[in-house]
Amino acid sequence: MRLTCLLPNSFISRFPRAITSNQKSRKCVPLQTSTIRLAVRAHSVSPTAMVKAIRVHELGGPEVLKWEDVELGDPKDGEIRVKNKAIGLNFIDIYFRKGVYKAAAFPFTPGMEAVGVVTAVGPGLTGRKVGDIVAYAGGPMGAYAEEQILPADKVVPVPPSIDPIVVASILLKGMTAQFLLRRCFKRFTELLGSPKLWEGGPNASKLNLEVERGHTVLVHAAAGGVGSLLCQWANALGATVIGTVSTKEKADQAKDDGCHHVIIYKEEDFVNRVNEITSGQGVEVVYDSVGKDTFQGSLDCLKTRGYMVSFGQSSGSPDPVPLSALAVKSLFLTRPSMMHYTITRDELLATAGEVFANVASGVLRVRMNHTYPLSQVAQAHADLESRKTSGSVVLIPDGA
Repeated sequence: MRLTCLLPNSFISRFPRAITSNQKSRKCVPLQTSTIRLAVRAHSVSPTAMVKAIRVHELGGPEVLKWEDVELGDPKDGEIRVKNKAIGLNFIDIYFRKGVYKAAAFPFTPGMEAVGVVTAVGPGLTGRKVGDIVAYAGGPMGAYAEEQILPADKVVPVPPSIDPIVVASILLKGMTAQFLLRRCFKRFTELLGSPKLWEGGPNASKLNLEVERGHTVLVHAAAGGVGSLLCQWANALGATVIGTVSTKEKADQAKDDGCHHVIIYKEEDFVNRVNEITSGQGVEVVYDSVGKDTFQGSLDCLKTRGYMVSFGQSSGSPDPVPLSALAVKSLFLTRPSMMHYTITRDELLATAGEVFANVASGVLRVRMNHTYPLSQVAQAHADLESRKTSGSVVLIPDGA
């Protein structure tokens, strides 16, 4: 069999041979296989896989969540591919769908929390292997999919004693509760309790304002995914917990989760009730995920030098707050993000580890009250947004 190849003159010039006058004008010249032996090596390339995922092409209501086929390639350096077993639904997903938080590009796949099994690892990656059960919470976005590519340094190993569905229902919410109670409240005030600052004065330790015994805290949406965990954890730390809810059924759950006082805000004014409970003193800290409807009342509930932690806005963004409003009682105000408290690998592992430990010890009881097929996430969004859910909501990939 004779094979003729057409190659450019620049290539041929490297191999001296006779060229006839009628070939000199050609840009490419023919070569017989006997002139140059060409080695052809086949590369093993995995075909691009097609998986089902939710895609958002425009901002809007739950109806913009589309169930589509998407391409999924192989993991690159530092990445792993994960087949999701369970996906956590969080209010931040609604914020991205509506445009409260801005997605980097369109279309995008929502979702900030998932648990699954590693199906492939990138070249040269160590520390992760096919078959590992891993979880991630907080980023990158893209959990609403049957499979996804993730940075290996953003996942945490799942203890074999904890069911993956349980992990998907608690990891992001539990890590949020951890930094709110254990680090966020303390962050701006821990300097006051520094023995170095106070030169070891007798009252230095009393100024450490991490949530602890003797503190009174107010938790809005106490029966929600994060609220439920905040109540349980704050109670375990010894604090007096006041919770607000919308219905009698949710009030019963909040009490079971450790609320010492529950306020049904549709039936009574929560500011007046908090004032009664605290004998006019107010609370050390308010954890407010509701936003516009509760923000000013939350400030009114704080004692002097109290701490306002606004970590959500389910009712809309709060109105602007003049600094003079804080000066009335020398209040602290913060709008934290979990991603800023898990920047390093060590912070991520420590935060997740404390959540897993508290689940294992029984300090945190998981309320996984609702599951939906991933393809029906639009209904899950509608139910969460209208406050028809309580506890955690988990999405299960179709066919998982």
